Amino acid sequence: MLKHRGFPGRLPSTDFQFTIRRANPKGVTPLVARKRFADRRAADRRADEAFLGALMAHFSDGPFERGNLDAGRLSWLLGREVVPASEPFDPESYEALLRVDMRVAQANFPQLFDGSSEFAFDTWEE
Repeated sequence: MLKHRGFPGRLPSTDFQFTIRRANPKGVTPLVARKRFADRRAADRRADEAFLGALMAHFSDGPFERGNLDAGRLSWLLGREVVPASEPFDPESYEALLRVDMRVAQANFPQLFDGSSEFAFDTWEE
């Protein structure tokens, strides 16, 4: 499992995890596109925004390996802002290639692009 050095491990001052420390000995947690409803808690929306900002800062729009990125956090963005970068896509592989769809990310999280977000992708330190 590839470890993304310099990627934030969590949303600061919260328990929202962005990376995992080690591979799951019981098997890889599969990525599953989750529905985001309008009534989600503000903290959950903030975590999605921060995670997407970190993905854009670290990888831009290029392909990246899933590696040690948290499956739960990725699943909230999968199929919208984060899409498979290659076919066939194996949702149960740490080597699966993904990429950020910048067009969809800008439509759903415009604050990351207009500079009004504290998580804009130029603000993350490596």
